[in-house]
Amino acid sequence: MPRTISTTLLLSLFLLFSSQAHAQDGDAHNTLTAEERADGWELLFDGETTDEWRGYNDESFPDAGWTIEDGVLTIRGSDGSVEGSGGDIVTKKSYDDFVLKLEWKISEGGNSGIFYRALEQPTQAIYWSAPEMQVLDNANHPDANRGENGNRKSGSLYDLIPADPQTFTGHGEWQDVMIVADGNHIEHWLNGEKVLEYNLWTPEWYQMIRDSKFRNHPEFGDAREGHIGLQDHGTTAHFRNILIKEL
Repeated sequence: MPRTISTTLLLSLFLLFSSQAHAQDGDAHNTLTAEERADGWELLFDGETTDEWRGYNDESFPDAGWTIEDGVLTIRGSDGSVEGSGGDIVTKKSYDDFVLKLEWKISEGGNSGIFYRALEQPTQAIYWSAPEMQVLDNANHPDANRGENGNRKSGSLYDLIPADPQTFTGHGEWQDVMIVADGNHIEHWLNGEKVLEYNLWTPEWYQMIRDSKFRNHPEFGDAREGHIGLQDHGTTAHFRNILIKEL
């Protein structure tokens, strides 16, 4: 059975980290306070190394595409029409129940994503197993107007459940994210608001999958644990302050 996490507690955690993230530029990023460490939070990116990450289906980190500059992990885009040269990256460690917090910034017309509980399948792309929180420049990428009811806009469960309300503030601006995975219960938070929640492995879940592009991939969303992933979709995207707390 999933643990019960109060909305008030989640919102207070989110606002705490959001207030830190929106501090002056001179303040430190990619750090934890003593209180955060004592509370069980861990850094997945220290602003200098990629020690916690490797390529999807690869033992090493990509030697092209991904860069670190000024404490920001960046995937550099190619022409935007195909996947870039770096490839998707995943955490070395797998996670089952967790709260994930990070910030992202997308380029004009950019597209990326945050995967969770991802499996590694040598002949399959990461998105055929892992639910994805969409990262998108809604105003300038055509995906925003595809799908149903805006389910390809930022914060959405990609191609399945739209983010509502839509709280993305625009390309070139840092966006605050929190993803909660607690047993079968999932929540997406974007810029201080819960934009969607859903339950895995229910009759309603399986019906939604049967009616979707994932119908021929029974592994989609079925893993009880897996890797956190960041997507290379051929356009530039930036990430920082990547924190996780296991539940």
